[in-house]
Amino acid sequence: MLFRILGPVQVGPQAEAGSSVRRALLTALLLRRGQPLAAADLMEILWDEPPGSATANIRSHLTGLRRDLDRAVPGLSDRLRTYRGPASGYVLRAEAHEVDLTAFTEHARRGRRLLQRGESEAAVAELEAGTALWRGPLGHELPPTRWFGAHAAGLDCARLDAHQDLFTACVLAGHTELLAYRIESVIAEAPYRQRLWALLAAAHCVTGDAAGALAAVERCASVFAEDLGLAVPPEVEAVRTAALTWDRDAALRIVAAYPAHPSARAASASARPADLTVLPLGAAGVPSPAPGGNRVPSPQPAVP
Repeated sequence: MLFRILGPVQVGPQAEAGSSVRRALLTALLLRRGQPLAAADLMEILWDEPPGSATANIRSHLTGLRRDLDRAVPGLSDRLRTYRGPASGYVLRAEAHEVDLTAFTEHARRGRRLLQRGESEAAVAELEAGTALWRGPLGHELPPTRWFGAHAAGLDCARLDAHQDLFTACVLAGHTELLAYRIESVIAEAPYRQRLWALLAAAHCVTGDAAGALAAVERCASVFAEDLGLAVPPEVEAVRTAALTWDRDAALRIVAAYPAHPSARAASASARPADLTVLPLGAAGVPSPAPGGNRVPSPQPAVP
């Protein structure tokens, strides 16, 4: 993988981009892969309140980023182009298979389709490959601007969705070894995602651990009641009923029903109530809102 932004920003096999601002520039260019980013866009991305020297700073950091790219892979700076005309700005040329974010979204989509078709084993393989690409949160050591915050929140929601799909496929495929532990680790990040609690209870139930399933339901009830003032989510309550009657098959049916209804995602909170930003994903699998609006004219390259 040539470009990694799902965690510490890296170029090539090991090299990390230089300063925080250069890492931010590289991340922004990869999030808008193939689309020009004008200087005005970069100001909004890098600073909530741009300094008076912002334009000069951007030029200086772009020069430094070109050096970083060549240091990682000789000649890589040729990919960073400057465009003039109606669609003026900066573009970093990168193929889909060279960017970990694009690879993740493709694995997640394929895994989701396989899950909907009932191909649980194949879905596990795709989703394991996709979630493994995350080495940490997006935005690691980047400027804490509104732009990066919005993109990080939207993509973190996509990461949690992929984990839910993975755990669903694991339950249906019978891959239950350490599954409860894996689900618990994600619940620790996103305790208000009702699907995760249902999967945790179901993972216990299908292995014959009714007591573990009921304990998970009780913990869910406590979190939702004390923190949100809500009753136990219906899906979790359904797993409780299955556990009370030692009905492993009923638990499996509850888990299997979810992939057939993608709209169920809308009922899941992305993290905590104060952090519910979800950005729509564009064709390339990255959040579509961008500063400066859409630019439809074809860019004309200038001499780099």
